[in-house]
Amino acid sequence: MYNQSCMGHRNRRDFLRAAGVAPSIFAFSKGKAALAQSAKGGGWRTFEVTTRVEVLKPSGVTRIWAPLALGPLAPGGDTPYQRTLSNTFRSEEGAVRTFESRADALKMVYAEIPAGARPVLIVTSRIATRDRAVNFSGRAAAPAPAPAPAPAMSGSEAKYWLRPTKLLPTDGIVKERAAAITSRARTDGDKARAIYEWIVENTYRKPSTRGCGLGNIRFMLESGDLGGKCADLNALYVGLARASGLPARDVYGIRVAASNLGYKSLGASSMNVTGVNVTKAQHCRAEVYLGDVGWVPVDPADVRKVMLEEPPGNRPLDDEMVKKARARLFGSWEMNWMAYNFAHDVALPNSSGSPVEFLMYPQAETADGRLDCLDPDNFKYEINSREMETA
Repeated sequence: MYNQSCMGHRNRRDFLRAAGVAPSIFAFSKGKAALAQSAKGGGWRTFEVTTRVEVLKPSGVTRIWAPLALGPLAPGGDTPYQRTLSNTFRSEEGAVRTFESRADALKMVYAEIPAGARPVLIVTSRIATRDRAVNFSGRAAAPAPAPAPAPAMSGSEAKYWLRPTKLLPTDGIVKERAAAITSRARTDGDKARAIYEWIVENTYRKPSTRGCGLGNIRFMLESGDLGGKCADLNALYVGLARASGLPARDVYGIRVAASNLGYKSLGASSMNVTGVNVTKAQHCRAEVYLGDVGWVPVDPADVRKVMLEEPPGNRPLDDEMVKKARARLFGSWEMNWMAYNFAHDVALPNSSGSPVEFLMYPQAETADGRLDCLDPDNFKYEINSREMETA
């Protein structure tokens, strides 16, 4: 049986482009000079994130897929907040390929291990990150250097980031709710802010949600159950924004370090001998495009996380720490986090199962079917992060 909690529904005609094949080790890197240069100045921090995947009970051919650090953007270039310096990966007894979808900045590695071989895949990503923020008129100074204005979005790009997906419809109750939320908004910026405030005030973080949730926003609105985790609450933001005519996207990734801003709940903090264990630190964020400033980072889900989890817990909306998080998380991100991609409804190459809603966890499949991506102890996978010293 395939685990439906980690699967979606999409025609596999959209298979990603293969980028290479080999039986042992791959490396895509900008080189040591670039690594050193990007880590210096400008608030940049450099991290090495290692994912080790092992299938403990193989049956027949084993297939493993894992996301790589944010791929090249369309149309090209790094983001203002993350530079992916290298992605290396190896499987000692299997063939390895990379696949990508440039429109979604998606890169993944796929390992195919024959029956009787030990199914292990190790992926290491080196990235440089810096806090990002957008200065809006009348706002206080940003906590990090604001990026230069983005070039105007083309019509085809806008259409792509306005499209509906399986779990992000833009019609019916989604459009109706978006219209109600933004009815008094004058500008696109007003719309973006109104949706953010509505989500902060009307949703809640549900501890019983598995993983980061699924992001089935029509179900959330129709059922009236507005609880969930980041992939639910931030997907709701993206869907409502798109239904309001605002290009928007989810950004899937993983926290790689503790927060330096005083939020215990918004960082990875499980230390071990190799750095920080971030195996269960996956986190989805969101962006909305505003023509005068470009892509704007938002994260209403983390406001609700602060409310629920920040000691002593169950903080109200008028709590000072919550108010600070609410103000900060419209327009800025702390980059103790590594981005993977923007992709929805991801078809896993050569898989016999359905596409996954998003690729934020390692995935694996044997002759017995798809393994549970939310059960890393039995899967088994571990992800560790360490911050690298800079010269």
